[in-house]
Amino acid sequence: MEPNAAAPDPRIAFLAAEAERLARQGQAQASAGLWDQVLTLAPEHAGALTFLGAQALAGGDTAGAASLLHRAVRGSPPMAMAHAQLARVYRATRDDAAALQELDRALKLEPAAYGVHFEKAAIYGQQGRDKDQALAFSSALQVMPPQAAMTPEMQPLVARAQRLVAENQAQLGSFLDAHLADLRGNGPGRPLARFDESLAVSLGRTPLQLSRPGMFNVVGLPSIAFFDRADFAWAPAAEACTEKVRAELQDVLQQDAQGFIPYVQTRPGEPVGQFEALDYNPDWSAYFLWHHGKRVESHIARCPATMAMLDAVPQVEVRNRAPAAFFSALKPRTRIPPHNGATNCRLTVHLPLIIPPHCALQVGNHVRPWTPGELLIFDDTVEHAAWNDSDQLRVVLIFDVWHPLLSADERRLVQGALEGIMAYYGHDAPLGEL
Repeated sequence: MEPNAAAPDPRIAFLAAEAERLARQGQAQASAGLWDQVLTLAPEHAGALTFLGAQALAGGDTAGAASLLHRAVRGSPPMAMAHAQLARVYRATRDDAAALQELDRALKLEPAAYGVHFEKAAIYGQQGRDKDQALAFSSALQVMPPQAAMTPEMQPLVARAQRLVAENQAQLGSFLDAHLADLRGNGPGRPLARFDESLAVSLGRTPLQLSRPGMFNVVGLPSIAFFDRADFAWAPAAEACTEKVRAELQDVLQQDAQGFIPYVQTRPGEPVGQFEALDYNPDWSAYFLWHHGKRVESHIARCPATMAMLDAVPQVEVRNRAPAAFFSALKPRTRIPPHNGATNCRLTVHLPLIIPPHCALQVGNHVRPWTPGELLIFDDTVEHAAWNDSDQLRVVLIFDVWHPLLSADERRLVQGALEGIMAYYGHDAPLGEL
């Protein structure tokens, strides 16, 4: 607290707690009286404005509710419920676009608010946006606590959500069956069996038994944390380029440091989760050479040796998604929390370049420090984390390669399936980051 800052009035916390207790007991009028007192002491108290705005809306006073809730979303502390209630005002005035925007803002503050996902699904249903409705229902079901789903009042809605999600998965399956038909060719059946099972798992046709990819699971691949770089024929040539790649990195750091951008940049409505502290935070930043499958020409021009090295490795190719290749900078005292990647069809490769002490990568139960010039190759669908506990910058070159156990037919079909999912939805929301 700053020296001249006034101490918070202890009455505010007491009145707010009592008002919430009365509201839980169904004593709305008594609760409202206490919230009025809170507003006298703190005119922009978000909790008070939200409760009173919701009461006004329930009483049919849409204009009064809007006035209170517009103040609530600007008040302190920031509250997901304030945005959710303002969304209901917009729905009452038939402004669905504004309502969806407020619901996305609510989810930004509270990703696990399953009721907000259900409200988004309701709007999409009224608009006839069946695929978006199914995605919203799927998000609600994923974060909804089991005990909430089993309550009598929620069971009909949960059952409907499950039915619509299953119907959408079936429709996506039919779409992909047709989309992939020409890609299957006349090859032998056995190499495609793993892909077919993978597609069935991704579509919910069969349960996921192994692995923890966030989006597309290729079943039957061994769950290996770190791979031995000696098993990859291209690895020695890549490592031999270390000095040239590092020299280009040093030039970038001196001449084009502004080209590094925060690696985590979540879009409205996407859950931030464990990455909240790094969202739009340059403590973890990237200088992209390939970004979402597109070349960043101004960056590539600075790094010809790096690009020549990358051209010699089996990079993943998915339209508008991959290749992905970038210098990953982790500032001092920065930690990347544990997380899982999107698909095990590929492996992640680190070429260590600037490595101070007290830096490491953990994949599953295995912790390895980076050693300059020695590749680390790992399956990022195994939970992994990284840290820089030093007082210096850490930089590695990151790129992806196809999993070596995928056949050429499987690579082609995985690529087609991922592109097909995007074509089906018309946007890339279900895929996230590859």
